[in-house]
Order: sequence, then structure tokens, then C-alpha cells
Amino acid sequence: MGQQSFRGTPIMQSYVIIQFLLLLLVKVEKSDEISSPIEPFTTYKNSAELERNVADLWWTVDDAEREIMFELHVKTTGWIALGISPAGGMSGADIGVGWVDRAGKVHFQDRHSFSTSRPVIDNTTTDWFHLQGREQNGWTSIQFKRLLDTCDSMDVPIRSGTNVLIFAYGLVDPDMSRSDGDISYHDSRRGSRMIPLRSYGSPSSEEKFVGLDSFEFRASNYHVPSDESTYYCKVYKAPNHFQTKRHAIANHVLIDSANRDLIHHMVVYECDPAATFDDANLPDDACDNVYVQVPLCMSNSASVWAIGGDYIEEFPEEAGYPVGGNFPVKYYVLEIHYDNPKRALNRTDNSGIRFYMGKELRQHDIGFLSFGTGPNPASLAIPPQVNRFIVDSYCDPKASQGDAFATRCVYNTMNKKEITLGGLRTKDEMCLHIFSYYPRMNNYYSCFTRNDMLAWQTILNTSSPIIDNRALNQLLLDMKWTPALAVKWQEFYNNASRVNYFGSAGHFEEEFFSALPKYEDLKSLECRKKQ
Repeated sequence: MGQQSFRGTPIMQSYVIIQFLLLLLVKVEKSDEISSPIEPFTTYKNSAELERNVADLWWTVDDAEREIMFELHVKTTGWIALGISPAGGMSGADIGVGWVDRAGKVHFQDRHSFSTSRPVIDNTTTDWFHLQGREQNGWTSIQFKRLLDTCDSMDVPIRSGTNVLIFAYGLVDPDMSRSDGDISYHDSRRGSRMIPLRSYGSPSSEEKFVGLDSFEFRASNYHVPSDESTYYCKVYKAPNHFQTKRHAIANHVLIDSANRDLIHHMVVYECDPAATFDDANLPDDACDNVYVQVPLCMSNSASVWAIGGDYIEEFPEEAGYPVGGNFPVKYYVLEIHYDNPKRALNRTDNSGIRFYMGKELRQHDIGFLSFGTGPNPASLAIPPQVNRFIVDSYCDPKASQGDAFATRCVYNTMNKKEITLGGLRTKDEMCLHIFSYYPRMNNYYSCFTRNDMLAWQTILNTSSPIIDNRALNQLLLDMKWTPALAVKWQEFYNNASRVNYFGSAGHFEEEFFSALPKYEDLKSLECRKKQ
């Protein structure tokens, strides 16, 4: 997905693969947290610590040549491996495996993983190529490259936005002179990271905005709980030092360097103009404790960032985000999702978003529109062990008074053994598409689709009315999945009656569809392998 500005009457379509990808996704900054004692072979544009004092990665994308160069350093004198995963695990992963033998010779293999067992050597074409390598101070470093899209069915394309990387290593080199001399089992010597290998665009540097007025919404030494997943919400009063309306021309995501591994996404919401607060005691707590105080604040987006996103977003020169003067929004909420699977303790965070103000008012106000499904089981229930599961959403011109929007999420759950439900946790799923646009509408922020409860009652073959998501959640978790049921499930999603709810916080309307309108799918671009 990508952040888009649009005019006219477009039909838009987006694709998501089994990870929650909001949008505005962009480039990772150079990391200063590198463990390897070995200097890289060359200078790279990007780097990341995959695991502290264990594995580091550098990379540079050459868009002209449509290829990417990696350099992987791992604290071992055995084999090392880096993989691109389609869905977060080993199944379907495209993997490069290499080692440096005692004579200093580099060995490198193109492999593919069909399951969680040992990945096989790619028997179609070889698409990973090593350039050089060495062992030093107990570490192995190998530089290698591959095309961004190899057009090989056993490879995973490296697309713009978030990529799921997996890595592993062994303690000894394979002995290729023996019939059983393949790579050894990595045991617990493995890991994964979600990293944006390619940017969606070419974001400007922060130096471009030096000297401009700015304001920030950010946490202030928030103590991150050791829970696996935490949503933090803080209410801010709109900047009151802009006496006339001004335009923000860019925003900068500020990720606390100590918590890059915890921040999953951030959203700034506009509160409806009717929302009021005690300015001396603005809500600031876990979102579960805040929601009751902010019912008019959690639907209207003003900025969105997710892991894999560009840290700087610059708006088009003819439009800006309105602030101050007679602009009716007087309060905002910053929501931060902390993903803490290792349950780290004693973390405090100061992450947030900074807005840069232009010197002149621009022609148009920017707004944000959200489409897709709600983060709940009534909207999303994705069967396991399917290669391609499609969830469509639709919003007709009644909502926007002239434009129709069709969006689509496509999921691969071959690495899952249980159903995946819509929800707020990282292990849950969402299907959201968020666009910036102009000229802005002040009464229309989102249009979401969910399956009708009567449709759920039919597919689940129950005579008891399904009255809420909690009851539906349990029914879905109790299901026994078969390939035939998965096919039936796709037919259900293709034809089920739907409910649209659209508008803005506190002002939502509903519309019923006996079935979603049919439309011709956009054709995928044909892969062209570099000659």
C-alpha cells in the first residue's frame, strides 16, 4: 500500500499480506545500534541490528538495476542465512544460505522453504549471488545480492513497504563432501524482523524544514507495560499560538531510539469539535482506560504511521494540513501501539509526531479517508492454510456524495493452523486503507464494511441470534477447518450481505447491501526479469 493524494472519482485498490500494514509506509533510518566488530565491505544506505550482539544487516537498493545488495554479519563461524518471508514464518520463504570455509572460500546457496523443515536448494534458477565474505573475531560476514523481483515462483518479491525478514545460523560449516553434510538444524538460533527494505518514495530530509514553525504530539516518559500488546492514548489541545489558519506542509515521526523494537504504529486522531475536556487534566493513559473519555476522538485520522513507514511525509505543494485560526478541531489524541512479545521491562518512551508549518497558506486543505473493515471478528475471520483469501470492501457515492471506493485485502495464511480474527493485537489482523486527499471534507473520515450478523448466523448454521462480537468470536474459534470449508468460506465472503458504516466520530450512518457490487479487478503487472 502507499499513501496517495487524489482528485476526481477514482476506484482504489490495495493489497495486504497477513501483516497489519497501515500506510504512509516508508524508509528505515540508519541504525547506530550495531554489534558486529567487523567493518562492512562498503558503505550502505541502510542498516539494522537484527539481534543484539548476534546479527546485523546492511543493505542498499539499486532501483535502476532493480536489485538489492545485502551484507549479513552473524556471531558464528558456522553457516548463516537470511530469508524473505511472505507471511512471517519459514513456510514459503526465499532464503540465501552461506558460509566461509577454513580456506577462506565463500559458499552460498539459493534455497526455498516449503514448510518448517530444512529449506531445499532452489531447483528452478539461482537468484542469490554472493560477492565476498570473511570470518573474523568469531563473526561471519557475507555480502550478497539478488533482484528485487526474480520472476521465480520459488522466490519472494521485495516490494515497497514492510518486508518480513527471517535469519538463522549454525555453529559449524556444512561438510559438502558427505551425503549428510547439509546445513544443521538451527535450534533456537533464529529470529525475524519486520523491516522496510524499499521506500515508497523519496522522502525529503529534515534539513529542508529547519527554521519553520512546528508543534509536536508525543509521549512524555511513558512507562511501557510489560504486556505483549499495549495501546497508549494521550489527549492534546490544538496549538493555540496560530491566530489565523496555517498549513502543516510535512510531518516527522519521532521514534524513541531506545524503543525501535516496540513501536508498531502511531495514529493522531482529530476530536470532533463537540468534544470538551478539562485542559488542566487531559486524559493520558492506556487506551482501555481512556476510551470512555474520548468517544468523539477515536475515528477521525489526522496522521498515520506504521512500522515500515517513512519517518518524514511531505504534502503536495498545493495542499496542507489545516491548523489554528477558525479550523474547528480543538483537541487531538495520539495513539501508540507497543508490540512487546518479549515482555521487556523498565522501558520509558517519548515517541510522537512533529508537524512542520508552511510560511504561506496553500490552495487546499488536506483530509484523511479510511476504508476497509473494522478490527473485529464480524469484519475479519480468515481461515488457516489458504494461499489467497480475499476480503473486499465497498463504499458507494452516498457516503462521499459523488465518489465510489472499492478496496481489497489479500491474505496468505499457509503458515497458520488456526483462524485469524480481526482485532487490535499484532497477532490479530486488520484490513485498512488510509488515504490523504484534497480538497478536504469535514464530515467524512471513514467508510467501513462488515458482514451482516444474519449472514454470520447462516454460515455458522445457528438458530440463535448473534448479538455481539464476543459471541461470534467464540463460535469462530471453535470451528474445525478443512480445505472444503476454506473454499466455502471464500464463497461466503464473496456473496455475504454487508453493512457499511460511514461518516465521522459521533455522526456515523449505516447502509445495508444484500451483496457488494461486482467490479473488474485490476490486473497485476507482469513480472519482467532483467536481461
